[in-house]
Parts: sequence; C-alpha cells; structure tokens
Amino acid sequence: MTEEWSRWNDGIVEANTRVVEEFRANGGEVGGYFAGAPMLLLHHVGARTGIERVNPLVYLRDGDDLVVSASKGGDPHHPAWYHDLKAHPRVVVEVGTETVAVEAVEVTGAERDELYARLAAMRPAFAGYEARTDRVIPMFRLVRQEP
Repeated sequence: MTEEWSRWNDGIVEANTRVVEEFRANGGEVGGYFAGAPMLLLHHVGARTGIERVNPLVYLRDGDDLVVSASKGGDPHHPAWYHDLKAHPRVVVEVGTETVAVEAVEVTGAERDELYARLAAMRPAFAGYEARTDRVIPMFRLVRQEP
C-alpha cells in the first residue's frame, strides 16, 4: 500500500464518516455535494475481515426496490463493499429514519444498463464515472426481506 493511496483512503473514510453523521442527524438528508440526492446507509460485512462497515450511497428507486451503483467515482477497481455484498448479500440499509433488511442482487445486462442510465439522468456525475473507467460499473438491486 503506497503512502499516497493511504492518505486518499483516509480522506474517503473521514468524508464518509461525516456524511453518515449528517445523514443520521437529519433524518436521512445530507447537504453539500449530495444535497438533494436520495441517500442510504449500507451496512455490510467484510468478505475477508468479517468486520461490519457502513457506507453512504446514492440510490435509485425501482418499484419497491432500491438500486445502488458500485461506481467508486469511476475508479478502475470495484469498491470493497462490492466484494462484501457478493460474499454476504443479506444486509441492512438505513433509508431516512427507517432500517430495512435487504438482499443485494447484482443486476446485469440490459436491465443494468437501463438502471444505470436512469441513475446518470438523475445524478449526472454517474455518467462521468462511467466515462472515466473501462470496467462495467456494477449495479445492485436491494430487495426488502422479512425481518
């Protein structure tokens, strides 16, 4: 791990911590870069570590489901939580003031493309993320589960 990557990662962790705190203090609303964006907090368990983590994510509603993108800002690599969801797809999300058990199902093909286009239309930064990377940015449908 390079010192540069370590500083970058520390910055992301610190920024995510601030967003999580703001989300919880304001009933699911955040300002700044994410002002007006529908946000959720994804609770996931590390695929290798078994440690629970929380990541704030922009989501798209699709019927009763929530859809999230593993964009990582257009980075060439999937975010760590992508691998966590593949290993442990039953997770919990906070949406507004509600906590919901969901199952994360990766969406592929034409359905993935349509959902990503809708997300990019809602939040144009996502079009930029896609243009920045050679990878197909994964999408997950978060399907509500009975507790």
